[in-house]
Amino acid sequence: MNRTQLKRTGILKMALSGSETMDHDGREDESFFFRAVRIAAVVALYWFISITMVFLNNYLLDNRDLDAPLFVTFYQCVVTVGLCWLMQLVSRMCPGAVNFPSVKFDVKTSREVLPLSIVFISMITFNNLCLKYVGVAFYTVGRSLSTVFNVLLSYVILKQTTSLQALICCGIILGGFWLGVDQEGLAGSLSWTGVFFGVLASACVSLNAIYTKKVMPAVDGSIWKLSYYNNINACILFLPLIFVFGEAGKLANFSHLTDLDFWGMMTLGGVFGFAIGYVTGLQIKFTSPLTHNVSGTAKACAQTIIAVVYNSSSKSLLWWTSNMMVLGGSSAYTWVKSQEMKKTVSKVPEDSLKEKLLPNEKENPGV
Repeated sequence: MNRTQLKRTGILKMALSGSETMDHDGREDESFFFRAVRIAAVVALYWFISITMVFLNNYLLDNRDLDAPLFVTFYQCVVTVGLCWLMQLVSRMCPGAVNFPSVKFDVKTSREVLPLSIVFISMITFNNLCLKYVGVAFYTVGRSLSTVFNVLLSYVILKQTTSLQALICCGIILGGFWLGVDQEGLAGSLSWTGVFFGVLASACVSLNAIYTKKVMPAVDGSIWKLSYYNNINACILFLPLIFVFGEAGKLANFSHLTDLDFWGMMTLGGVFGFAIGYVTGLQIKFTSPLTHNVSGTAKACAQTIIAVVYNSSSKSLLWWTSNMMVLGGSSAYTWVKSQEMKKTVSKVPEDSLKEKLLPNEKENPGV
């Protein structure tokens, strides 16, 4: 076994266990306090961007004067494409400060990404429609079945089986979902339309993850290039949908169409949508994938509490229990999968580790 392979094995084991490693350029001397403050700042930034984005989208989609969720989503995609161009320009002008890949449009690449883009626009549209109809407080439960669909679609499409422990976690999530639906119904605030869109959004999130892995080689393994092509395709695909569903007429009759405040809020929503991709990567970089998932679960809990307090709502104990079941089941599933991955790393022979854990590396050397 050569030295390079052993080094790669060690790195993979540490990465999957969420351990931080030190560079050879003096980072060993970095104080624990400084690292703790930096991690806390990154997690706080992730929470702020994510929670603000959800409330901002809810505000935009709940506009009684303009019922045009497709247009709102379309405009956010336009903003994302514009920010990709801007970041590319800044990266060229200040290469040491900003690292962003070159994003030149290529028709062939756009066509290869198109199947993912169809799933992508379905995901963000159903996601926004779920938020529009159920509100922020029930949003966590309404969109909670992504993990369940991950297991189901992984088996149907990828023929991957799931352990009993992971299936139990999915059972807890399903139980929390149905309990939440039941409690919303008893409270008289249940929107079956919102629940329906939430289930569709959850399925699309899982499909998006599967198709993302398939099309990554087409964009040289760059998540930013993928975002660029995805959003360009989405802008094109949304245009006919806006006309088909009659939103063009609603826009023409909208009294605040020339209002700078309206466009400012719309643009801010697009900026936050772009920023969430960056801060998500940042949080994973400075913590670990497992910590990122735990942080996301805690953020969802805080988001629900903020929404309930902001709306001065009164929720039953069983309603809160449904949220805890969904969040607890999701966290447990993440922990179970991370433990299974650690066991895989420890058992797989080093000469086949690359094949087992890095299936895309041969196709995608840049990853």
